[in-house]
Amino acid sequence: MTMKPETDQRRTRPREVETAFLLLLAAIVVDAAVWVLDTFVLSPSGLDEMRNEMGESGAIRQVAMSAGFLVFTSALFLFFVFKMREGRKWARSALAASGALVMFFLVNSMNTGEFHKETMMDVIYDLFISVSPVVLVAGAVVLMFLPTANMYFSSTEHSE
Repeated sequence: MTMKPETDQRRTRPREVETAFLLLLAAIVVDAAVWVLDTFVLSPSGLDEMRNEMGESGAIRQVAMSAGFLVFTSALFLFFVFKMREGRKWARSALAASGALVMFFLVNSMNTGEFHKETMMDVIYDLFISVSPVVLVAGAVVLMFLPTANMYFSSTEHSE
């Protein structure tokens, strides 16, 4: 049995969806890398600051909770990313909503003066770590709603 060309086209994953998939994976990796850098590497590290505030055991407990939250949210986001790649409309919508939420948090942090640092390097670093994951997610969301991708997501086979 041969398939009609339009049916076959809906079953193949468009390049836009693949690119969005890769951008979202990159956003997860960048987010995790930034967490590690801020917590353990860059001076003063988040761990050092927490040790000064709450002592050794409190700092370790806080880092463990933060790591657990990062793993949970990254795993949930990764689940949505793979489901979006399969063509699930609900996953695309969840990723778009989370992208809007992340954008809201970025704009809110800019409005609250979070980026008023003492040196220009601190400002550049803060902007980089705050903006780079948002740019990756925003780019992916735009790609997921392009006409070619819409055709892929509108297929009844994928929309379940």
